[in-house]
Amino acid sequence: MKMVFMGTPDYAARALEAIWKAGHEISAVVTQPDKPKGRGKELQMSPVKQFAVSHDIPVFQPVRIKKPEAVEQLKTYEADIFVVAAFGQILSREILDMPRFGCVNIHASLLPKYRGAAPIQRAIINGEEKTGITIMQMDTGIDTGNMLFKTEVAITPEDTYASLHDKLAEAGAALIVPALSAIEKGEAVPEPQDDSESCYAGMIDKSMGQIDFTRPAAETARLIRGLNPWPSAYTSYKGKTLKIWEASSCGEAAQGEPGSVEKADREALYINTGDGILKVTQLQLEGKKRMQVKDFLLGCRIEKGEMLGC
Repeated sequence: MKMVFMGTPDYAARALEAIWKAGHEISAVVTQPDKPKGRGKELQMSPVKQFAVSHDIPVFQPVRIKKPEAVEQLKTYEADIFVVAAFGQILSREILDMPRFGCVNIHASLLPKYRGAAPIQRAIINGEEKTGITIMQMDTGIDTGNMLFKTEVAITPEDTYASLHDKLAEAGAALIVPALSAIEKGEAVPEPQDDSESCYAGMIDKSMGQIDFTRPAAETARLIRGLNPWPSAYTSYKGKTLKIWEASSCGEAAQGEPGSVEKADREALYINTGDGILKVTQLQLEGKKRMQVKDFLLGCRIEKGEMLGC
């Protein structure tokens, strides 16, 4: 089946690789324009573009996919289907209707839950025990199209955004290949979404990472995992930003004011919250490297009753 693949990050690149290995004809890869990165601000290719270039697949990088010249370029590929995974731009009705099999999206949630830009982070933060991949037929709404195929992925108590992202990237790559075969054979059965069961996973911003120790320890631990590695959860200590990378609820009742240190030992810092104690095992003080608490305490003595945050 002749197709155009649209995607940008590593999550999408893994699906692209699976499709390429399956032998499908990829007329072109559409990805976001190269972006400056690092101190030198050198332009860097997206993971999807890197794969395409290394395998001699034509690359198209429109600033705005809806512009008439971009739409005309898409028509020249004469694709049977467009496969989309974390592309980063909204497709117009004209584009959606262009291929004979339409456009399908590899979405990182079990729709209709977690439509939107940040389904992986929100699933962890909200305490879900499972998530998954939905291959859906795209329409003009935000992840509202008919569902075609699903696969579940368990969320463990240790999963971070990074680890769950990788699990879902692999699951999406594994599901899209048989899904394309079924679509080509006319065996896909569209299932409408129940809008009453939907929720929207809005974009993540850095302000979400500020820890409120009046919240329960279990909730705070999920926030820390869901924002690891980006944008990270943080508080402050003696006027400096303190990022917390690993933490869990230790199951003990809080003994002091939220944000106060209950104790510190070689294993962890124990912080009182509005409900329970947060056990912090990895952190990073402003200007320092990310490290385990035992290493942090070698150069920083923290006493019971000291406060984190404002």
